[in-house]
Formats: sequence, structure tokens, C-alpha cells
Amino acid sequence: MFQKLLIANRGEIALRVISACKDLGVRTVAVYSEADRDSLFVRLADEAVCIGPPRPLDSYLNVPSVISAAEITGVEAVHPGYGFLSENAAFAEVCEVSGLTFIGPSAEAIRLMGDKAQARKAMKAAGVPILPGVEDPLETVEDAKKVAKEIGYPVILKASAGGGGRGMRIVRKEDELENAYNQAQSEAAAAFQCADVYLEKFIERPRHIEFQVLGDKHGRVVSLGERECSIQRRHQKLLEEAPSGRVDAELRARIGGVIEKALESIGYSNAGTVEFLMDEDGELYFIELNARIQVEHPVTELVTGIDLVKAQIRIADGEPLSAMIPDKIEIKGHAVECRINAENPETFAPSAGLITKFIPPSSIGVRLDTAAYSGWFVPPYYDSLVAKLITHGHDRTEAVARMQRALEMFVVEGIHTSIPLQERIIAAEEFALGNYDTRFIEELLEREKAAAEKKDAVGAK
Repeated sequence: MFQKLLIANRGEIALRVISACKDLGVRTVAVYSEADRDSLFVRLADEAVCIGPPRPLDSYLNVPSVISAAEITGVEAVHPGYGFLSENAAFAEVCEVSGLTFIGPSAEAIRLMGDKAQARKAMKAAGVPILPGVEDPLETVEDAKKVAKEIGYPVILKASAGGGGRGMRIVRKEDELENAYNQAQSEAAAAFQCADVYLEKFIERPRHIEFQVLGDKHGRVVSLGERECSIQRRHQKLLEEAPSGRVDAELRARIGGVIEKALESIGYSNAGTVEFLMDEDGELYFIELNARIQVEHPVTELVTGIDLVKAQIRIADGEPLSAMIPDKIEIKGHAVECRINAENPETFAPSAGLITKFIPPSSIGVRLDTAAYSGWFVPPYYDSLVAKLITHGHDRTEAVARMQRALEMFVVEGIHTSIPLQERIIAAEEFALGNYDTRFIEELLEREKAAAEKKDAVGAK
């Protein structure tokens, strides 16, 4: 096992890696920006190195600074967490050249899965179901029109190197395609330094289902079941569940088996998440693979009993999956995760500032992954996530009830948070019934706006 490991990230995921390392007896080195000097992960790591100013490009995305910190502290491995450098194939290669173990997939696998068009092609060749569309990036808008006419509208344009909804445009008729194509290319070039886009059939009311996988360095890949991630705003997830109410044991086993064979065929190792869209008939279609640990990994940990971050580290050290997970993966109970963001729950505007009071919920079935505390200043330079609130119960009803209770008990003052929005989500009838899709938030906000306008109109009379 590694003696010392550097965490190339910040916030709650840095703390999560520190916790896993403490369980394994591995010493940790935190890197931090000047804005994070007083952060909890800096205090709790065994060593800490400041790598630059607040701006991510000058610190967390500054590869020479991260590698220098690794070299001067004598670490053997680097855990990238999620975001920042976690899916940067060049960084994985630099780690390897520098004699450091990158705790994640190989650079080749990251590069393949980072190119969405090539990932589609690879998954299709391995038998994974994909949506009708192009196999390679589009060369002209005329090519896009031809493909769209063949598969039928609506279609969606996506950045080949993209993610997070950037470089993505939905097109419902031909006269909208040229403008959408140009916009998608321009946005993709600005966000990812790659203007390539591809096109596929668009599902109007999909559910977003993702499967967690682990692969070792001995050629074995195991699926750990699925997560329901349909509650999202502008392609950013707000709440996740495991398992999904729309995936039964037969579908879980069938798709899991296909994924395992597909990823074994390309030699995939470490953690990964295979994302699908589910249509109204319950059919799943591959959309992308995230070659890293996901924000929502705790719900899978709670229903499987498997520590995914410890597994990542042990896999990187060369251990086989047989040494860390059971022969048969069992899904036990139900788990729900709410992302608590530092933002106004009405306008969604970021809310940086000083947390004057922070009282976390507790009691049975409640887990909180956070780096926040009373007196911490939430910096304006990074993602707005301040905490992940996760509950577990013997069934969905109990897990949701525990989440309701935990949200009510969670006190955060000094900044705005998304807690009120999460309470409204949990209270919605569609959520209670498990009858929702990716348009849930949009429709919830529209209903609330209409109700408020009606109330104002009645009050004005």
C-alpha cells in the first residue's frame, strides 16, 4: 500500500479522500489555493502545500504546481477527486512520467471516453445500446441536416469533448438546425478548446440513469448497480437516488453485464460511471462515461456497503477486485442524496460569504459529506457545492422521510443555500410517487411561479 498520497482537489471530496486514507493508514498531502488556506481539508491533511492564487487556472488546474508539490513532499500517488484535473488525460500522463501513480483510469481510457463521439463508437461496438446518431463528429451543417432527417426530429447537438450541458442544443425542426449547430460549435470551442460536435436522437421526457463500475488492473470490471439522477437543472444534478425505481433486477443485471464486458474489452480500470437516458418505454441508451469518482457516489456506497474511494486507492495499488468486494453485489435498502449549494434557492445566484452558523443534522440513517463549518468563508471562485446530505433507509419511504427530517434540522446561516429548494423537491407529489423525469425541476418552478402570480392577483382585488 502507498505510504503517502497527494490530493489534487479541494472541499468535501478532498476530505472524503483523507477519510479513506486514514482508514488505510496512508498519509495525505493537501494542495490548496490562497483562498482555501483556512479550509478544513487543509487542517486535517498530514501535510499541506499552497500552490497558488485563488483562480483555478493558477492553482488547482496548474499542473506544474501540483506535480512540484507531489515531488517535494515525496508522495507515491495522486488522487484527483472529481472536476479539475480528474479527467485530464495529459495530467494522468504527466503523473506517470513523474513516477507517480494516478488514482484513476489510464490516460488512454480517459482520452477515449472524453471524446463523446469516439466513446459512442466504442460502446456501440461492444454491444452497449446507444441512441441513433452519428459515429464521428459532424463536418458541416449539411451533414447534420442529413442525419437529422434520417433519424427524425427532435435531435440534440452535443460537444464531442463536452460535459455539464455546455455545447449542447436541442433542435426540433430543420430551420432551427443551422443556428443551433453554429452556437454549439462556438460554445464547445470556448469551453473545451475543441469545436467538434455530434448529433443524436433526442428523447423528450427521459430519465437519467447511471451505473457505477469498478475495474481492477487484472482485467475485471464489476457493475455496482444504478443511480437515478433525473432531478437536475440545466443539466446539473440536484438530487440522486439509489436504486432507481424504474430499474428492476432483470434490467440491472442485463445492462450491468453488458457494461462489464464492454469496459473489460478496452482494459478499463478504477472507478467510472456509465450514464444512460431511459425513454418512456423503459429502454436505456448510453450517453457517456465519466472516468472518475462522481459527486453522488455516496448513495451507491450506502446501498452496497462498498467504500468506493478506498477501492479506488486499493485498485491503483494493484489489488484485485476479489480482495475488496463480495462475489455477488447486493442492493440493500434505499439512499437519497441532496446537493446543498451556496446559492439563492429562488434565483440560483451564487452566494459566497461567511457562514455564521452551521448546525448539521444527525441521527440514524443520516450522512453528511462537507468541508463547511461555522466561521468558514465560502469563496466565490469555485463550484457552489458546500455539502452533500445523504440518507439511507430499509426502503425508499424511510430514506425519503429521513431526508425530510434532516433537511428540516440542517441550519446554515450567513449565506443562502439550496436547502429550501430541496425541501420543496422532497414535498412534491411526483417525487413522492417516484414519477418524474429530467423536466421535473422546470415544471416544479413553473407551477410555483403560476401559483405565486395567482396569489398576487387575488390579493390585488
